[in-house]
Amino acid sequence: MVTAVELEPADRERDPELVGEREAPVGKLAAQVARRIEETVMRRGWPVGQSLGSEVDLRTELGVSRAVLREAIRLVEHHQVAKMRRGPNGGLFVCAPDASPATQAMVIYLEYIGTSVTDLLQARLLLEPIAAGLAADQITENGITALRALLDDELAHRDVPGVQSQDPLHPMLGELSGNPVLHLFIDVLTRLTNRYAHTSRRLTKADVFAAKDTSHDAHRGIVDAVVAGDSAKAQTALTAHLESVAAWIAKHRVRRGPRITGTVVEPQRVEGPRAKLAEVVAARIHDDIAARGWQVGQVLGSETDLLARYNISRAVLREAVRLLEYHSVARMRRGPGGGLVVAEPEPQASIGTMALFLEYQGVTADDLRTVRNAIELGIVARVAERCRDGEDEVAQRLTAAIAQPVSGGSGVTHGADFFHTEMAELAGNPVLSLFLSIITELFRRHADSADRPLPGDAAAAEVQHVHQRILDAVVAGDEGIARYRMRRHLDALLPWWH
Repeated sequence: MVTAVELEPADRERDPELVGEREAPVGKLAAQVARRIEETVMRRGWPVGQSLGSEVDLRTELGVSRAVLREAIRLVEHHQVAKMRRGPNGGLFVCAPDASPATQAMVIYLEYIGTSVTDLLQARLLLEPIAAGLAADQITENGITALRALLDDELAHRDVPGVQSQDPLHPMLGELSGNPVLHLFIDVLTRLTNRYAHTSRRLTKADVFAAKDTSHDAHRGIVDAVVAGDSAKAQTALTAHLESVAAWIAKHRVRRGPRITGTVVEPQRVEGPRAKLAEVVAARIHDDIAARGWQVGQVLGSETDLLARYNISRAVLREAVRLLEYHSVARMRRGPGGGLVVAEPEPQASIGTMALFLEYQGVTADDLRTVRNAIELGIVARVAERCRDGEDEVAQRLTAAIAQPVSGGSGVTHGADFFHTEMAELAGNPVLSLFLSIITELFRRHADSADRPLPGDAAAAEVQHVHQRILDAVVAGDEGIARYRMRRHLDALLPWWH
């Protein structure tokens, strides 16, 4: 049974069935209900095809109105956790999730906050060589066939304009690594890099062909090393290729401020046969907002204007707007002078969606260890470098983070996370900060679904002591000791995943 959600006074004011305001927002309570439903699915082991109950059953179990439940179901459906089936024998049925909508939202968020080519390269250099090495260590006949088919396809389409822009080798290496976290993060990094590449200066055909030839040669060298099972060579070749890609983008990209500009639509996402029309429209509005330089507060048009612009029904538009509002991309303002208004995006909805998707993928403690170690050790190295450069802010902020009171129970996890979050922010790479947030959220959701008690006050004191030891090494600029202590600390956290 799905656990009932307690209505707070503020939430009652937002429920149109409780106060009779048809247009009153119900988003906050709906998000809480959606999370309860998702936690139920995880506790049951994600039983794809199983019914969670009819709409009437769910309203009774959750203790919410029809409006709140239907909004929650929209969010659950957007996360690809469950789908509502109408008619006889209908109900909310568990399904296999798809991370594409949240991946796109993450890319938009990273664009908005001004992720640089340097940020991207740093994240890719931390993660992708690991994927190439793992792929080489466990390559199979099927994997070899897939990699060689990809190379053949690149060569066959060398002269076709616009083809190969997605650079599929990198996500494929992430998949072949056998690590779902690496695969997902590399997909985000590749998409974002492609969007930077699309905003390059107009090139001659000769320049385009030369770039494709260079990329294909690099890809072949990487594939040959993976096929041969030479993980060290695969990692070296991939590192050199990534540095070359970054140099090419830095040389050719048109600079129009810190954010990406220009409409970039991903055809395979928009035209996919399984894509819901509302998600397609939401993605196009995303791109239109990015193309205009993300002007927060700008009115994109009234509902009537948008219906005509995108040639869709009112029902489809309103569903698309709900998705945009959930990710804080845009909000519909009612009344005179109203319309769809550009908002300041925030990543929390996508962080939760990614964590859910990874939970479904069956992420193991070793998967987490591999990726989290790479990210956090990279962060430590950057923060130690800042300390060596004499930046006093680092020590002050991390000292304040450690000094935050940490209580027993769930407070241990949240208090401990604050130190890691501050460290990530001080490193100055928004990609790494976002990825670390996803791993943290995944850990929390896993613990919640397992109903496992968290450490008590004694563990909290030990965590604070370890954090202080890491900080001591960081402040001293001793990167080696700081990395060693962080690695030991992260290894000690892994038993709580089981």
